[in-house]
Amino acid sequence: MRAIILLLWALAFPALAQTTLHVATDGLDAEGRGSQAQPFATITFALDRAASGDLILVAPGRYDGRIRIRGRFDPAVTIRSSEPYRAQLRHTATVLTVFSDTVGVEGIRIEGFDIAHAGPGAGGLVVQLQAIGGQPTRNITLADNVIHDSFNNDLLKINNGAEQVRVLGNLFYNQQGSDEHIDINSVTDVLVEGNVFFNDFAASGRVNGNDTSSFVVVKDSNGSSDGVTGASNVRIRRNLFFNWQGNTGTNFVLCGEDGTASFEAFDLVVENNLMLGNSAATMRSAFGVKGCRDVVFRANTIAGNLPALEYAFRFNREGANPVMQNLLLYNNIWSDPTGTMGKFSTTPPADTASFIFRRNLVFNGGSTLPSSGAELINPEDDPEPVRGDPGLPGQTGLVTPVWQPGSGRFAGGQARIADVFRDLAERYGRPQPTGAGIGQALAAQMPPDDLLGDPRPASPSLGALEPLDANRIFRDGFE
Repeated sequence: MRAIILLLWALAFPALAQTTLHVATDGLDAEGRGSQAQPFATITFALDRAASGDLILVAPGRYDGRIRIRGRFDPAVTIRSSEPYRAQLRHTATVLTVFSDTVGVEGIRIEGFDIAHAGPGAGGLVVQLQAIGGQPTRNITLADNVIHDSFNNDLLKINNGAEQVRVLGNLFYNQQGSDEHIDINSVTDVLVEGNVFFNDFAASGRVNGNDTSSFVVVKDSNGSSDGVTGASNVRIRRNLFFNWQGNTGTNFVLCGEDGTASFEAFDLVVENNLMLGNSAATMRSAFGVKGCRDVVFRANTIAGNLPALEYAFRFNREGANPVMQNLLLYNNIWSDPTGTMGKFSTTPPADTASFIFRRNLVFNGGSTLPSSGAELINPEDDPEPVRGDPGLPGQTGLVTPVWQPGSGRFAGGQARIADVFRDLAERYGRPQPTGAGIGQALAAQMPPDDLLGDPRPASPSLGALEPLDANRIFRDGFE
């Protein structure tokens, strides 16, 4: 009897079988194809024929033209390069458009691709996710992709009501002009984790105009016109930022930008990031906030010479911005071993109504810590400061990990983005066990993991990465 019941159950509720659809440069878009022996020619054609839970495998080669990502799936469809970074997606305008005004986009994971503009003269953006025409764009994951060399605007734009977006373990470099690696604009529930951000225009045969903007910006440019007012529930965690080549007015990470009358962003967490000042180019500051509220900046490590107008952060209003509220800074390290930290912060007192600055380490190579009576936040305003040398490694010999298709390796010799991430984090972010700040963090204000995803001990250390422990187990993977 039990066997009969199980059989009837199976017939009534058949298991969802995953189908693998294949795409190749020598394929053909026609019904009845999609096998490895007879692949499709384009990702969009395959996606339009996929069912929930399917896998689309894309063979190595160059795929030119716009790729329309559309359709709603549960469980998600995965679109994957069959060999990491060997499928090159190129276009003279936006390469991936992740939106549809007729069917929407939901439940799609895109991983393992090399995505870039085809060359100079391209139209705007490399990848764009947005809701459009009343149709949602949600539950989208970009993982383990090399997204680089925009010749017009941002590398990745997440805007206009998109939600539940995950940007995990990608490598970004070389946006164009006064724009960003990632523009997170008027959206909810975005996670940016485990990514590598840098610029190296010369490595791509391009001229560096020192005119690019922040690596990541979180804002709302259009008020409530898209049904969302203020970007919210955004987490930027466990990322690497280095090799600044941009203008002097922007930051590694910036919250708010357009001087609107409403809070441009709120419920933002920036934690466990490593920001390296290895470049000679001057930036505004490592972190900036304009017209936002409820922002947490904790357990980050900012290290190196970092030429900047202010070494740590700038909190200010522009245009019609409201007075900022609830800016919280815990358990961070700002370490300039060269002793050239000219200014710590720009924080006009009238621009911020409430903040907490507690249990942070500021090191200026043994020189006097900078302070200004005109600013709201100086190192001495921390009621529980930690002082001394955190024992962070130097940054000589840092190789920008540009992807090299000919060798199938990054410039540092690694084969995968995860290897790049681990190598750079270990080499430039791991403090000495005897450094100041070890075991000194406020445990209640620490994330449960560190930069490499390892669990924090009961007495955690300041900054993004715990010192080396013989019992530490490195865990690959992201949320």
